[in-house]
Formats: sequence, C-alpha cells, structure tokens
Amino acid sequence: MGKKIESYRDLVVWQSAMVLAENCYRITKGFPRDEIYGMTSQMRRSAVSIAANIAEGYGRENRGSFVQFLRMAQGSLKELETHILLACRIGMLERDNETELLLRCEEIGKMTRSLIRTVQAKQAE
Repeated sequence: MGKKIESYRDLVVWQSAMVLAENCYRITKGFPRDEIYGMTSQMRRSAVSIAANIAEGYGRENRGSFVQFLRMAQGSLKELETHILLACRIGMLERDNETELLLRCEEIGKMTRSLIRTVQAKQAE
C-alpha cells in the first residue's frame, strides 16, 4: 500500500500538475514579449489553475466539493491543451514542446478521472 495521504501535496496528480505548470512557465519564457498578456498569460493561468483547483478541493474536506474542484481542474486542463495546440499552430511553440506538454496533460487527465471515481466511490459508502 502507498503512503498515507495527509495533504494535497501528497497527491501524485497535484505533484504532476505542479511539474506541468513549471514546464509551462519555462516554455512560455520564449514566447514573444507582445504575448505577455495574451497566450503567455493564458497558458500560465490555466496551468496553475489545475494544481490550484486540486489543492482547493482537497482543502474543503468535503468529498462533493473535492469532486467539483477536480472537475474544474479537468476544465483548466482542457483549456491548457487548447492553448498548447493553438500556440503550436501559430508557430509560437515547437512541436517537441507541444508533444511533451500534451502527454503530461493526458497523464494528469487520467489521474484526475481516476481520483474522481475513487472519491465518488467513497462518497457512496
């Protein structure tokens, strides 16, 4: 059995979301300066929102609220994926970075869906 979850920081999905946010910050540093309030800001905000929603939902200490915030994290994840795809289409993001970010998004999406199912199952007990 794994380590006991004592904080949102123990959740692998939160840890992965933090790495994704870090990667987005690093990658968007290379975006054009005139995009600081556009694509750069949008990608960073949606990436941070994923981890933030997971943490906030966990902190509510209510399974229903946790599921709701996990679903918001999923929404932010899909928003980020859209920004990534568009940034690549318009030549602001290299294909390798697009692939790396989208793979991490997919991994986080799977973990989030699994966590939602787990929390809902415990809620039904």
